[in-house]
Amino acid sequence: MMKIQILISKSSWANTYKKEIFSKLKEFSKSVIFLHNHKELKDNYDINIIFSYFKIVPKIYLKKSKVNLIPHESNLPKGKGMSPLTWQILEGKKKIFFSLIEANSKIDNGVVYYKKIKTIPKDFLFDEIKKIQLDENLKLIVKFIKFYKRKNKAPKSKIQIGKSTFYKKRVPKNSEIKIKNSILSQFNLLRIVDNKNYPAYFTIYGKKYILKISKS
Repeated sequence: MMKIQILISKSSWANTYKKEIFSKLKEFSKSVIFLHNHKELKDNYDINIIFSYFKIVPKIYLKKSKVNLIPHESNLPKGKGMSPLTWQILEGKKKIFFSLIEANSKIDNGVVYYKKIKTIPKDFLFDEIKKIQLDENLKLIVKFIKFYKRKNKAPKSKIQIGKSTFYKKRVPKNSEIKIKNSILSQFNLLRIVDNKNYPAYFTIYGKKYILKISKS
């Protein structure tokens, strides 16, 4: 049985889905551990999955595992960086690329193992969007692990070709609703905000008001 460790930032949405992640991977490994800091990574592991982790992992820590996988939601090399799925929905995109790459010392710069396209329904809200993100990423990860287990090596990969573009880190200011703009024009923003951690808001008469959205 191979050994798998999974790196997730403490503040990431992905922590909500640890049970689902474990249930998908337990058939491949009796040793699946979740970590929140790359300095805690264990030596001599087969696979390290860097799943929604907000820091670059130095090369010395990547060496602790034979393979270091990053699921990323863009058509790399376009859309490197933070929250690519969120930014693309805000751009009005419905068809999203999901990529699985090898981690290296640069941001989202490693070789690409797999890519696939998934349509995000235009009426989906945050939790529904994140569930798609989870499911599609896990499909690619499981596909990789099955190949790795059968062949005892990684599948063929391709280097990234083309000009890189980058998305910046989202901050609370990015969840601000403009009171003079229509709801329709800002619906993509409303549906990607996390009601709990970074809800939508607007400011009027010097006061800040919180908006939370859910389906009736």
